[in-house]
Amino acid sequence: MLMFEDSTAAIDEPKNERLEARTQRSVKQTIRRAATICGVELTSFVVSAAYRAAQEAIEAQKITMLNRDADQAVFFSALENPPQPNERLRKAFALRKNLIANAD
Repeated sequence: MLMFEDSTAAIDEPKNERLEARTQRSVKQTIRRAATICGVELTSFVVSAAYRAAQEAIEAQKITMLNRDADQAVFFSALENPPQPNERLRKAFALRKNLIANAD
């Protein structure tokens, strides 16, 4: 049995909201099979997977979005006037170049 971690278990709220979805029979059968393999109910499996995917999508959006005008100014200033590479960065690029040259 695969390990399953319910990503919603720590949320201390009543479960009084509903989700509905229509899908193809084969899709539902595949999801049901995965839930069975993990030893959990279909609903728990689906909600937990959807919640994890939602958190990842939100986190990815946060990373690429600049929230304030000041953030944007700093970002574009760094693009237009990049700092000189420090010693660690020069070593990292040299290592990368060496690894690529010896990849064959």
